[in-house]
Amino acid sequence: MPVSGNFLRNRWLIVIVAGVIMGAALGVRHVQGLFLQPVVATQGWSRESFGIALAIQNLVWGVAQPFTGMVADRFGSAKVLFAGMLMYALGLLLMSNSTTPVAFSLSNGVLIGIALSGSAFSTVYGALSRIFSDEQQRVWALAVAGGLGGLGQFCMVPFAQQLIGSMTWQGSAIALCVMMLALAPLSVVLRDLHSRREARVLVGEQISMVAAIRQAFHHRGFWQLNLGFTACGFQLAFIATHMPAYLIDKGLSIQQAGATLAVIALANVFGTYACARLGGRWPARRVLSALYAIRVLAIVGFLLIPVTPASAYLFSAIMGFLWLGTVPLTNRVVAQIFGVRYIATLFGFVFLGHQLGGFVGVWMGGWVYDHYRSYDLLWMGAIALGLVAAVVHWPIDDRPLALPTLAKGGT
Repeated sequence: MPVSGNFLRNRWLIVIVAGVIMGAALGVRHVQGLFLQPVVATQGWSRESFGIALAIQNLVWGVAQPFTGMVADRFGSAKVLFAGMLMYALGLLLMSNSTTPVAFSLSNGVLIGIALSGSAFSTVYGALSRIFSDEQQRVWALAVAGGLGGLGQFCMVPFAQQLIGSMTWQGSAIALCVMMLALAPLSVVLRDLHSRREARVLVGEQISMVAAIRQAFHHRGFWQLNLGFTACGFQLAFIATHMPAYLIDKGLSIQQAGATLAVIALANVFGTYACARLGGRWPARRVLSALYAIRVLAIVGFLLIPVTPASAYLFSAIMGFLWLGTVPLTNRVVAQIFGVRYIATLFGFVFLGHQLGGFVGVWMGGWVYDHYRSYDLLWMGAIALGLVAAVVHWPIDDRPLALPTLAKGGT
């Protein structure tokens, strides 16, 4: 993308802001596992009660994402990002005042779930995909923004640990609320209306959103991506939410268990960048297939050896390197097949599968533990779904669809 004289269109400023916003949104979500024990201890709730709130968050995020994408594709990503950050702040504020599981689920579940749909992957990557029209520049932008977002997640872990250790979990939630409010105005940097209008001129006004969605729903690769993303959501949500508690049950200290989230986030900084760049060198669908296969091997190895701080950190480093690399790769496949005009909407529908998996992973983690005092069934499920994801990504037909086909049935 040529850099104009307008400061707000500087390419480095754009990707840095994208990374900061995404890092904050995903970082707060990433540290939810650190809230589990203090919330359960002070409120007297079960782990399932905490888990159902995060499960609802995952489900609402997924259900809201296609509609948030439609708004972003219609009115621009900056407005959606700004509204998403404000709603995130409101959800954290209400979460801090929750005195019942229902109130906790409505705030941390419903409100923050909707907020994530406007402040995380789909909206940010959708904006970058339109702003950077050149293919290589787009790969670079997604890789750098993803890496910076991972860095934000990493920084959020010690920050949240310090907050929770120095004040109540309620005070920590309020502090994160203030942070979201402070970052909301940065969304103006990701204005993509100009690029969106250019895209509309290039592909023709005859291509409607309804036609693009209809064509995607009839494309086999669209559902293969959705199925693979379901496995990803299950694995990530289960591990991020329940692994700290799992490790504590296995004898690790609270500090050691919390440190695994920091290791995941730090490795994700490099992994997201590397995976996005590999998607520009080799077919992204093949990179996705390999990524899921390596995840399965990592989980199997982790379960076969004794749980120690060293084994936990090693597993976290491997999983972290593969953590969010699926997102820019999946976004790339969607853009490659369907173009970028409705990228936020179409990626939003694919992302719904990710969040359905996340819902099951978080909720079932709490339910299974409360009933069996063990997470073994969930680890087995993560392995099985990972194998399915590795298989279904390999044969995806990622050839670009012809524009006249997309236009068919348009309004």
